[in-house]
Amino acid sequence: MTQIIREIQTVFGELGFEVADGPELETEHFNFDALNVPADHPARDMQDTFWIKPLKGSQERPVLRTHTTSVTARALAECKDQFPIRKIFLGKVFRNEATDITHEAQFFQLDGVYVDKNVSLADLKSTLLYFYKKILGDDVEVRFRPSYFSFTEPSAEVDVKFKGKWLEMMGAGMLHQNVFKAAGVDPDLWCGFAFGGGIDRLLMVKYGIDDIRSLYSGDLRFVNQF
Repeated sequence: MTQIIREIQTVFGELGFEVADGPELETEHFNFDALNVPADHPARDMQDTFWIKPLKGSQERPVLRTHTTSVTARALAECKDQFPIRKIFLGKVFRNEATDITHEAQFFQLDGVYVDKNVSLADLKSTLLYFYKKILGDDVEVRFRPSYFSFTEPSAEVDVKFKGKWLEMMGAGMLHQNVFKAAGVDPDLWCGFAFGGGIDRLLMVKYGIDDIRSLYSGDLRFVNQF
Protein backbone atom coordinates (compact mmCIF):
# COMPACT_ATOMS: atom_id res chain seq x y z
CA MET A 1 0.00 0.00 0.00
CA THR A 2 2.84 2.37 0.84
CA GLN A 3 4.51 1.61 -2.48
CA ILE A 4 1.40 2.34 -4.57
CA ILE A 5 0.68 5.54 -2.62
CA ARG A 6 4.18 6.81 -3.41
CA GLU A 7 3.67 5.88 -7.06
CA ILE A 8 0.33 7.73 -7.17
CA GLN A 9 1.93 10.82 -5.65
CA THR A 10 4.67 10.74 -8.28
CA VAL A 11 2.25 10.43 -11.22
CA PHE A 12 -0.01 13.25 -10.07
CA GLY A 13 3.04 15.32 -9.17
CA GLU A 14 3.94 15.21 -12.87
CA LEU A 15 0.59 16.92 -13.54
CA GLY A 16 1.14 19.62 -10.93
CA PHE A 17 -0.96 18.15 -8.12
CA GLU A 18 0.12 18.68 -4.53
CA VAL A 19 -0.56 16.23 -1.68
CA ALA A 20 -2.82 17.37 1.18
CA ASP A 21 -4.24 15.58 4.20
CA GLY A 22 -7.18 15.65 6.59
CA PRO A 23 -8.41 13.90 9.76
CA GLU A 24 -9.78 10.34 9.83
CA LEU A 25 -12.15 11.40 12.63
CA GLU A 26 -14.19 13.88 10.63
CA THR A 27 -17.09 16.25 11.32
CA GLU A 28 -20.53 15.60 9.88
CA HIS A 29 -20.24 18.95 8.11
CA PHE A 30 -17.19 18.12 5.98
CA ASN A 31 -18.10 14.45 5.49
CA PHE A 32 -21.67 15.13 4.34
CA ASP A 33 -23.13 18.66 4.56
CA ALA A 34 -20.38 20.49 2.66
CA LEU A 35 -20.57 17.85 -0.09
CA ASN A 36 -24.25 18.47 -0.82
CA VAL A 37 -25.32 15.14 0.72
CA PRO A 38 -28.99 15.49 1.79
CA ALA A 39 -29.89 15.02 5.45
CA ASP A 40 -32.04 11.99 4.56
CA HIS A 41 -29.44 10.35 2.31
CA PRO A 42 -29.00 6.62 3.11
CA ALA A 43 -25.20 7.05 3.33
CA ARG A 44 -25.74 8.77 6.69
CA ASP A 45 -27.47 5.73 8.18
CA MET A 46 -25.78 3.52 10.75
CA GLN A 47 -25.68 0.77 8.12
CA ASP A 48 -23.04 2.68 6.16
CA THR A 49 -21.40 5.04 8.64
CA PHE A 50 -19.47 4.66 11.88
CA TRP A 51 -20.84 7.48 14.02
CA ILE A 52 -18.87 8.47 17.12
CA LYS A 53 -20.50 9.68 20.33
CA PRO A 54 -20.30 13.51 20.49
CA LEU A 55 -18.11 15.14 23.10
CA LYS A 56 -19.97 16.37 26.16
CA GLY A 57 -21.63 19.70 25.43
CA SER A 58 -21.08 19.46 21.67
CA GLN A 59 -23.83 19.29 19.06
CA GLU A 60 -21.43 18.16 16.32
CA ARG A 61 -21.60 14.44 15.51
CA PRO A 62 -18.12 13.08 14.73
CA VAL A 63 -17.83 10.34 12.14
CA LEU A 64 -15.09 8.05 10.88
CA ARG A 65 -14.74 9.52 7.41
CA THR A 66 -16.51 7.47 4.76
CA HIS A 67 -14.45 8.98 1.93
CA THR A 68 -11.41 11.20 1.47
CA THR A 69 -13.75 13.54 -0.43
CA SER A 70 -14.16 15.16 2.99
CA VAL A 71 -10.64 16.53 2.50
CA THR A 72 -11.79 17.99 -0.84
CA ALA A 73 -14.43 19.97 1.07
CA ARG A 74 -11.79 21.12 3.55
CA ALA A 75 -9.38 22.13 0.79
CA LEU A 76 -12.00 24.23 -0.98
CA ALA A 77 -12.81 26.11 2.23
CA GLU A 78 -9.20 26.51 3.38
CA CYS A 79 -7.65 27.37 -0.01
CA LYS A 80 -10.36 29.56 -1.53
CA ASP A 81 -8.02 32.56 -1.46
CA GLN A 82 -5.27 30.54 -3.15
CA PHE A 83 -7.08 29.40 -6.33
CA PRO A 84 -6.26 27.89 -8.76
CA ILE A 85 -5.42 24.66 -6.94
CA ARG A 86 -4.59 21.06 -7.86
CA LYS A 87 -4.55 18.68 -4.91
CA ILE A 88 -4.80 14.96 -4.18
CA PHE A 89 -5.68 13.29 -0.90
CA LEU A 90 -4.75 9.74 0.08
CA GLY A 91 -5.74 7.93 3.24
CA LYS A 92 -7.83 5.39 5.10
CA VAL A 93 -11.64 5.52 5.06
CA PHE A 94 -14.28 3.47 6.89
CA ARG A 95 -17.62 1.93 5.87
CA ASN A 96 -19.97 -0.03 8.12
CA GLU A 97 -20.60 -2.81 5.62
CA ALA A 98 -20.05 -6.52 5.11
CA THR A 99 -16.73 -7.62 3.62
CA ASP A 100 -16.24 -9.74 0.53
CA ILE A 101 -13.60 -10.19 -2.16
CA THR A 102 -13.99 -6.58 -3.43
CA HIS A 103 -15.24 -4.75 -0.29
CA GLU A 104 -13.69 -4.03 3.10
CA ALA A 105 -14.90 -2.13 6.17
CA GLN A 106 -11.69 -0.12 6.05
CA PHE A 107 -9.73 0.66 2.92
CA PHE A 108 -7.55 3.32 1.33
CA GLN A 109 -8.90 5.95 -1.02
CA LEU A 110 -7.53 8.49 -3.47
CA ASP A 111 -9.36 11.78 -4.05
CA GLY A 112 -8.37 14.77 -6.12
CA VAL A 113 -9.61 18.23 -7.01
CA TYR A 114 -8.67 20.80 -9.64
CA VAL A 115 -10.15 24.30 -9.52
CA ASP A 116 -9.47 27.05 -12.05
CA LYS A 117 -11.27 29.49 -14.36
CA ASN A 118 -11.85 27.19 -17.34
CA VAL A 119 -11.94 23.52 -16.37
CA SER A 120 -13.90 20.99 -18.41
CA LEU A 121 -14.84 17.32 -18.50
CA ALA A 122 -12.19 16.92 -21.19
CA ASP A 123 -9.56 18.01 -18.62
CA LEU A 124 -10.93 15.45 -16.17
CA LYS A 125 -10.89 12.63 -18.71
CA SER A 126 -7.37 13.38 -19.94
CA THR A 127 -6.09 13.58 -16.34
CA LEU A 128 -7.52 10.20 -15.35
CA LEU A 129 -6.47 8.49 -18.58
CA TYR A 130 -2.91 9.73 -18.02
CA PHE A 131 -3.03 8.42 -14.45
CA TYR A 132 -4.32 4.93 -15.30
CA LYS A 133 -1.93 4.49 -18.22
CA LYS A 134 1.00 5.44 -15.97
CA ILE A 135 -0.05 3.08 -13.17
CA LEU A 136 -1.50 0.16 -15.13
CA GLY A 137 0.23 0.42 -18.53
CA ASP A 138 -0.53 1.93 -21.93
CA ASP A 139 -2.76 -1.00 -22.93
CA VAL A 140 -5.21 -0.56 -20.02
CA GLU A 141 -8.88 -0.32 -21.03
CA VAL A 142 -10.76 2.52 -19.33
CA ARG A 143 -14.36 3.63 -19.80
CA PHE A 144 -16.45 6.53 -18.48
CA ARG A 145 -20.16 6.04 -17.73
CA PRO A 146 -22.78 8.69 -16.80
CA SER A 147 -23.66 8.49 -13.11
CA TYR A 148 -24.85 10.54 -10.14
CA PHE A 149 -23.01 11.91 -7.10
CA SER A 150 -24.34 14.64 -4.83
CA PHE A 151 -21.14 16.69 -5.03
CA THR A 152 -20.58 16.63 -8.82
CA GLU A 153 -22.73 17.52 -11.84
CA PRO A 154 -22.35 16.09 -14.40
CA SER A 155 -20.95 12.90 -12.87
CA ALA A 156 -19.28 9.78 -14.23
CA GLU A 157 -18.20 6.32 -13.12
CA VAL A 158 -14.73 5.24 -14.22
CA ASP A 159 -14.25 1.53 -14.94
CA VAL A 160 -11.17 -0.52 -15.81
CA LYS A 161 -11.15 -3.91 -17.56
CA PHE A 162 -9.96 -6.57 -15.07
CA LYS A 163 -9.74 -10.25 -16.00
CA GLY A 164 -12.21 -9.78 -18.85
CA LYS A 165 -14.77 -7.85 -16.79
CA TRP A 166 -15.33 -4.17 -16.09
CA LEU A 167 -14.50 -3.19 -12.50
CA GLU A 168 -15.72 0.09 -11.03
CA MET A 169 -12.67 2.08 -9.92
CA MET A 170 -13.63 5.66 -9.33
CA GLY A 171 -16.36 8.29 -9.29
CA ALA A 172 -15.72 11.68 -10.85
CA GLY A 173 -17.31 14.79 -12.27
CA MET A 174 -17.53 18.57 -12.31
CA LEU A 175 -17.87 20.09 -8.84
CA HIS A 176 -21.48 20.94 -7.96
CA GLN A 177 -22.29 24.62 -7.45
CA ASN A 178 -23.63 23.86 -3.96
CA VAL A 179 -20.22 22.45 -2.96
CA PHE A 180 -18.56 25.71 -3.98
CA LYS A 181 -21.18 27.73 -2.12
CA ALA A 182 -20.74 25.64 1.06
CA ALA A 183 -17.03 26.49 0.95
CA GLY A 184 -17.73 30.20 0.45
CA VAL A 185 -16.59 30.15 -3.19
CA ASP A 186 -18.41 31.95 -6.00
CA PRO A 187 -19.34 29.25 -8.59
CA ASP A 188 -19.73 31.95 -11.24
CA LEU A 189 -16.02 32.75 -10.96
CA TRP A 190 -14.53 29.29 -10.44
CA CYS A 191 -15.16 25.77 -11.70
CA GLY A 192 -13.39 22.48 -11.31
CA PHE A 193 -13.47 18.72 -11.25
CA ALA A 194 -13.13 16.13 -8.50
CA PHE A 195 -12.53 12.38 -8.48
CA GLY A 196 -12.26 9.63 -5.91
CA GLY A 197 -11.80 5.89 -5.72
CA GLY A 198 -10.31 2.97 -3.84
CA ILE A 199 -6.56 2.42 -3.90
CA ASP A 200 -7.13 -1.21 -2.89
CA ARG A 201 -8.93 -1.96 -6.15
CA LEU A 202 -6.12 -0.29 -8.05
CA LEU A 203 -3.71 -2.74 -6.40
CA MET A 204 -5.99 -5.63 -7.29
CA VAL A 205 -5.88 -4.73 -10.98
CA LYS A 206 -2.17 -3.86 -11.03
CA TYR A 207 -1.04 -7.12 -9.42
CA GLY A 208 -3.92 -9.48 -10.26
CA ILE A 209 -5.02 -9.86 -6.63
CA ASP A 210 -8.28 -11.83 -6.36
CA ASP A 211 -9.35 -10.92 -2.83
CA ILE A 212 -9.12 -7.41 -1.35
CA ARG A 213 -9.01 -8.90 2.16
CA SER A 214 -5.54 -10.30 1.44
CA LEU A 215 -4.17 -6.75 1.78
CA TYR A 216 -5.07 -6.74 5.49
CA SER A 217 -4.42 -10.39 6.36
CA GLY A 218 -0.93 -9.81 7.72
CA ASP A 219 0.19 -12.96 5.90
CA LEU A 220 3.90 -12.50 5.11
CA ARG A 221 3.65 -15.02 2.26
CA PHE A 222 1.38 -12.52 0.54
CA VAL A 223 3.21 -9.31 1.50
CA ASN A 224 6.69 -10.56 0.60
CA GLN A 225 5.66 -11.00 -3.04
CA PHE A 226 5.94 -7.25 -3.45
